[in-house]
Amino acid sequence: MGLFDLAALVVSLAAVFAYLNHRFIGLPTALGVMLLALAVSVGLLMADGLGIGPLGDWARSQLGAVDFPATVLEGMLSFLLFAGALFVDFEALARRRYIVATLATLGVLLSTLLVAAAAWVLFRALGLDLPMTWCLVFGALISPTDPIAVLGILKTAGVPRSLETKIVGESLFNDGVAVVVFIVMLQLAVAGEAVPAEVGLLFLQEAVGGAAFGFALGWIAHRMLRGLDQYQVEVLISLAVVMGGYALAHALHLSGPIAMVVAGLMLGNHRPGEAMSDRTREHLHHFWELVDEVLNAVLFVLIGLEVLIISFDATTALAAALLIPVVVAVRLVSVGVPVGLLSPFRAFSPGVVPILTWGGLRGGISVALVLSLPAGEVRDLLLPVTYAVVLFSLIVQGLTIGPLARHLAGGDKGGAVRR
Repeated sequence: MGLFDLAALVVSLAAVFAYLNHRFIGLPTALGVMLLALAVSVGLLMADGLGIGPLGDWARSQLGAVDFPATVLEGMLSFLLFAGALFVDFEALARRRYIVATLATLGVLLSTLLVAAAAWVLFRALGLDLPMTWCLVFGALISPTDPIAVLGILKTAGVPRSLETKIVGESLFNDGVAVVVFIVMLQLAVAGEAVPAEVGLLFLQEAVGGAAFGFALGWIAHRMLRGLDQYQVEVLISLAVVMGGYALAHALHLSGPIAMVVAGLMLGNHRPGEAMSDRTREHLHHFWELVDEVLNAVLFVLIGLEVLIISFDATTALAAALLIPVVVAVRLVSVGVPVGLLSPFRAFSPGVVPILTWGGLRGGISVALVLSLPAGEVRDLLLPVTYAVVLFSLIVQGLTIGPLARHLAGGDKGGAVRR
């Protein structure tokens, strides 16, 4: 099966699952299509176990042809981050810049270290001799909250506006920090060394350089859009920002994800009196909202189907079951510490720590990062553990964050992100 045929199959499955979810289930689209894909995958695995037909083997061979890390990190991510940032209220985000920045930096680093320490102890207790350096790699890839998962689910979760801005703002920025931490930890695990000066330079180059590049990119595109009132041309310019900008950031060794977030924030916040009419702005926003919805559906179908190529045994299943509450507990600490540090200087909404903890969803980025590890025993162990944590996060936390937020903080359904 060629690339086009494979893409056609995945998109068709996403369309069918989205229809079934909308018609009969009524969950958020991302969750609904993922659960249906997961159900199909489990059905194929059961059929394999009963020796019924070769469909499972065929599906695994086709799915194995999908380069999931490249599809997510080098394909979908730029579009999804830009689309998500395009609809963020910049002024609301700026008012919460300190907590968002602290969660996206200190929170990620603290979570990486705590998850690594807990995983090292737990793996040794189960007789799995995983070095501390690889536990740090696991901590780095599982710690960031996934903007794709967060944006796809919070739109219908009913989270209070101020908390929604914090959760979305953190998840949009912390993946850039997490990828840098992941690269450093992977270098340490593979090569056995990491020079502190090089680590600092890498962070400045990737994160700060990516933000500066995104600002320049957004400023240029914004100046071009100011003189236009034709939505076809404006859509093309925005596509050039995403595709050309992300490719150029990658070539310059800058953080493409951070660049797309900054560029999206700049282009999504127009001021009265600019040339773009309401009709043109509406077309532009509808285009990117459609891109967001379609790519989210496709990505979550792939997440649901990935279970076909992941092998669990009794030990890894037990490790995954034990690490799920550990990751949630570490998220509680990594959120509680920044909030505690900033609470003397500003007031927070009721229930902010438990809502931020439970709303910190993991998703496709964690799966993509673990799949990018070198093939071998380490990846064979970390892949099912990571996948289990992601599934728990998306299914259990994703389905209950709305009711939890409304219970703790009286959430509304107006939403702060989508304007």
